[in-house]
Amino acid sequence: MSVEHREMGKSAVRLEGRYKLTGKSIYIDDMPMADVIYGCTVRSSCNRGKILDIVFKDGVNWDEFTIVKAEDIPGDKNIHLIVNDQPWLASDRINHPEEPVVLLAHPDKDQLIKASTLVEIIVEEERSVHSIEESLAAKTVVWGKDNILKKMNIEKGDVSGQWKKAAFVVKGEYKTGAQEQLYIETNGMLAIYSEDEGVTIYGSLQCPYYIHNELQPLFNLGPDKIRIIQMETGGGFGGKEEYPSIIAGHAALLAYKSKKPVKIIYDRAEDFVATTKRHPSKTILKTAHDKSGKLLAIDIDFALDGGAYATLSSVVLSRGAIHAAGPYQCENTRIFARAVATNCPPHGAFRGFGAPQSIFAMERHLDVAAKKIGIDPIAIRRINFIQDGQSTATSQIVRDKVDMNILLDRALVATDYNKKIEEYEKFNKNNKLKKRGIGLSTFYHGAGFTGSGEKALASVVSVEGLENGQVQVLASSTEIGQGKNTIFAQIAADALSINYEDIVIAQPDTKFVPDSGPTVASRTSMVVGGLVQKACLELRKQLLQSGLLKSKYSNEDFAIAVSSYCREKGALTASAHYQQPDEIKWDDKTYRGDAYATFAWAVYVIDLEIDLLTFETRLIDFYALQEAGNILNPTLAQGQIIGGVAQAIGYAIFEKCCWDKGFLKNGSMTNYIMPTSEDLPNIRCEFYEQDTAYGPGRGVKGIGELPMDGAAPAILNAISNAINLDPVEIPFLPEDLMEILSRKEAR
Repeated sequence: MSVEHREMGKSAVRLEGRYKLTGKSIYIDDMPMADVIYGCTVRSSCNRGKILDIVFKDGVNWDEFTIVKAEDIPGDKNIHLIVNDQPWLASDRINHPEEPVVLLAHPDKDQLIKASTLVEIIVEEERSVHSIEESLAAKTVVWGKDNILKKMNIEKGDVSGQWKKAAFVVKGEYKTGAQEQLYIETNGMLAIYSEDEGVTIYGSLQCPYYIHNELQPLFNLGPDKIRIIQMETGGGFGGKEEYPSIIAGHAALLAYKSKKPVKIIYDRAEDFVATTKRHPSKTILKTAHDKSGKLLAIDIDFALDGGAYATLSSVVLSRGAIHAAGPYQCENTRIFARAVATNCPPHGAFRGFGAPQSIFAMERHLDVAAKKIGIDPIAIRRINFIQDGQSTATSQIVRDKVDMNILLDRALVATDYNKKIEEYEKFNKNNKLKKRGIGLSTFYHGAGFTGSGEKALASVVSVEGLENGQVQVLASSTEIGQGKNTIFAQIAADALSINYEDIVIAQPDTKFVPDSGPTVASRTSMVVGGLVQKACLELRKQLLQSGLLKSKYSNEDFAIAVSSYCREKGALTASAHYQQPDEIKWDDKTYRGDAYATFAWAVYVIDLEIDLLTFETRLIDFYALQEAGNILNPTLAQGQIIGGVAQAIGYAIFEKCCWDKGFLKNGSMTNYIMPTSEDLPNIRCEFYEQDTAYGPGRGVKGIGELPMDGAAPAILNAISNAINLDPVEIPFLPEDLMEILSRKEAR
């Protein structure tokens, strides 16, 4: 008898949850390995200069150590990413503090630590650059001819012709700081080398095929001689996208030279100071409005600090630039964007990928503009919201049905917004030491790789029947805490009309799973999940055509059919390859066209209280409403939003990277202050569901990055509402509040 299955849309229990809860999950530092030795990295202690010598001082028996320098690298000396400018190990120049120069390995960890302190890197120091402004001035050139890692220009309409027509012209400058990903598990890799097998890497990572691709030129080996296996991974947030290639390469070089397995596990201090962080940004915004507040022109100068090397700055810049004009209709838009080099450790991927920086600027600017025009922040948004059929800054026609006013109306009701505006105005008049405010942000986030990225990736997913009757999904998408395993199992079970428990998710291992692209860019459920569904439908079709499975079947019937097929006919497999929909058109040169297949949309509202005695900001209530297609697993989706909002609250008012000529001075959890559960408000999360053309089932959109975008501007808009001043930089700390209020008092 046929069984009706609807696994998608349910809060199915996490597949790996029991193992994590009981401590049975194996992380890289837990993994036993016979004859393993331990590796470490000796780093630069200056910010820029010429290497004169490397001295190995007395104090240990250096003959017992495996030592790797740049001259020992068997293949390409530079990391292969977008621009091959970053060396695996510095050989003649230092370009940032903490740059790796020497690798050491030894069986005894204590001896290894001691030895690392006895390596002296002698450098002739040179002038360095440490801010966006310094880099753009180019008085000291530290990268290329002009310090520009990447620049782009997005133009639509006639911006220059609008200023004289405008009733109001509003200018503003907005800044955001760096942010540490602060995943619970630090970076770690185990490398094995053999002449026959090549290089095998076990590690904590997001993107197995990134490492697979980068280690091939490092060792001059073919793809069949590089194997990458993801271990259980304790969070990534982008911090384990591109950076794990470096630590994997370092461990592999030590294994290559020692002919022994080598494990490198960063402690928190090293992970803090040496790995990539969110790009700091500076945005100069100028908008033209008519008397009602309608946008006539948007002119944006958007700049990111990329650090010493290019890494992923060009693609972070493109996403930030594309999102910079927000979910608003404006026929005349110009976005000039640059990523610049400084002598800080390279910045890289972080949840949101450039969009939190530019969205912060636009959402803060709209509140500033509303104040100047004399209307409220709600009105200026309503009059400018983009509608389906209209075009974004890249001239992309919005095809999905979208009505931000519906989301806004629902959010206003859910938060008693208008009532609180009145209440807080009265409260503030009657209280000298406490002020309350409410603020909001309205925004969107593109799902999937930007532009032609998904087409270039050409992702593949496979499924196979197992002899025990179960079906296994093979994909390189990684479980990093977000629930990918569970979601894929639900999608597969729904497509096959079988029980969710009868789906097996293969551990990502490049020897067995195809390249389904990296676990980034809010693409896993929508893009790769769609391929899981297609592959499963093809496998089901094969079973039906074989005659072993009838059109109406039970879960048991399906399992018997799979077992019989494997026993009688051999391998039962099916694959699905990504094919870009015909309607998606993108020009990589002009940055015009369909930047993303679809967008998720959101309205966030925050109310808070400020203590004018301690200058602390206490968040009272946070409401997050988002339209992201259909929700595959409500519990996991809420977890993503609530976790992302918590991380964004840290970005807004807690987490500050304190730099001293490229050195991170507060690289520990003692003095890098992140929000705890005591600092967070009640975060209310709701979804407005509707069908979309993309992804599995009735359509889904990515949500992993969305909550990172809207919290910071909503918080600062609420602060502005409370104190009637306009902070324009994050993180906005108590000392910043004290300074801005002191300036107000002085005036």
